Order: sequence, then structure tokens, then C-alpha cells
Amino acid sequence: MSQFERTAGTPLRTQSRYGYSAIGRRRPFLWPNGARLALYFALGLEEYSCGEGLAENLVGGGAHPDVLNGSWRDYGNRVGAWRVLEAFQEYGLPLSILLNSAVCESAPELVMAAKGQGCELIAHGYSNSDTLQGLSEQQEAGYLRSVAMQIQEFSGDRPAGWSSPWIAETERTPDLLAEAGFSYVLDFCMDDQPVWLRTRSGRLLAVPYSQEINDSSAIIGRQMSADAFSLMVIDQFEELRRAPQGPPVVMSVILHSFISGQPFRLRALRRAVEHILQSGEKLWITQPGEIARLSRQVAYV
Repeated sequence: MSQFERTAGTPLRTQSRYGYSAIGRRRPFLWPNGARLALYFALGLEEYSCGEGLAENLVGGGAHPDVLNGSWRDYGNRVGAWRVLEAFQEYGLPLSILLNSAVCESAPELVMAAKGQGCELIAHGYSNSDTLQGLSEQQEAGYLRSVAMQIQEFSGDRPAGWSSPWIAETERTPDLLAEAGFSYVLDFCMDDQPVWLRTRSGRLLAVPYSQEINDSSAIIGRQMSADAFSLMVIDQFEELRRAPQGPPVVMSVILHSFISGQPFRLRALRRAVEHILQSGEKLWITQPGEIARLSRQVAYV
């Protein structure tokens, strides 16, 4: 049936992982320290397959071998990530890592430096040239488990959270994540509070993840400037803290080592971070795993 043939009252095809819930009608609660706003910063440490699969490109349509885009991405783990880690250590802020497990092979000292700084390591696939789409159930289940196992064997900690490369799932992904032992996922952006997803083996928590306050979608996808992205972070923060009696919410800022790790972009990001720190707002600056642990008592279907 086409949209033109559909009659009023004919049910639409809908997703079945979560139901509708209006944010203003939920049970009130506060984050730790009496905060209304929980804030986390997540940095992507990614690895790409040379000349095949999906890729993040600064300039499209390049020749192969693609020296321009390949070396631009390599800058992230060689230089940019170290700059971002240093900046967050300077501010005394927690940082979370969206980790392609292949980085444990290509840049092991970087992963250990992040772990040593107290970063939460969140599974982000093996490589960012990968996608879950098109995998059979058996292949996908094996992929999820192998990524978790590689991070655990390298770092000593099994990742609690998952973020799909390119936010690309199959219809089975939440089911398989729950069965693989993951406790939360960062793929969903439908709410400013954590939401329980239904799976065939129980519930899986979706911690809010921003597709908007994301340097890749803003700077690479929409061709926005570093200053414009910095202002987006500031405006998001100011609007979320505007209503002092409003519902508690989560704000996320998603970064990538080869994008925000460029010095001029990091300089702009610093302005946003310093604005937040100087605001005097009562905040809970934390990591997704901590949000997930607390949210088991307050999340909504």
C-alpha cells in the first residue's frame, strides 16, 4: 500500500523496541549531586581498512591510493587523540572512548594511555570500515562477541557499552547485544533520558547519544566550521539548563580524533568546554557507563 492509498486508521508499520513516553510526564529524579544535567564527552578512536569498506572522508572523489583521506584519518590516532586526551586531563574531566578494537593492534599505546587516564572503553566494532548490515545472525553474534573479547583481553575490562560503526544495525542487533552481555547501547537518539529497549532476552538500556552535537555529522557532513560546532555545544548546554525545574536530562558531545583533534578545532572546542565549566551550573560530568548504572532505577520504556 502506498502513502496515497492508505486510509485513515490503517496502522503504520512501527518499530517495537520502545514505546511512546512524554518527557514531562515521567517520574522525577535527580542525577548525583542534585544535578539536573548529566554530561558526557565521547571520543572516537577508529581504524580503517586501507582502500576498502566504508570510510570517513575529508574530501570526496579522491584517487586510489587515497593518500589525502587516508593520512588525514591516520592523524587522529598518531596526533589528534593525544591532544584531546591531554586537554581533558588538563581540565580534570572524564572522557569516554568509542573504540574500534583494531586500534588495540595498530596503536596499543594510545588505548593504554586512555585507559590509564580513566577513560571508559566502549566497543565500537572492529574497524570503522565495517558495518553490521548484511551480516547473518550467526555472523553478527560472532562479530559482537569477538570485539568485546579483544577489548577485554587487551585492557583487562570487558566493555559494558556498544556503539555500532556508522550507527548501522540489523533488526537483530539489540537482541544480540543483550545476549552478548552488553548492558547498554549508544545507537539511539530519540530521547534526552535513558530508555529501556525490548529484546527477546529481556531489556537493554539505550543511553542518549547525539547525532547533532557530533563533530562528524556537523563538521564533515554539514560542512560547518569549528566555531559553529563550538557554538552548537554552548547553545545545547544553555538551552538544557534554562529550565531549573525541568526534567533531568543527558547531554552528549561526540568527538573524533582526526576531526576535533586538529589544533584549530580543538581550540574552538576548548571555548565550549570552558564556557560550561565557568557557568556555575550544578552538573554531573560523567561517562555513559555511570549513567547506565544509575539509570537502571529511573529509565523509561
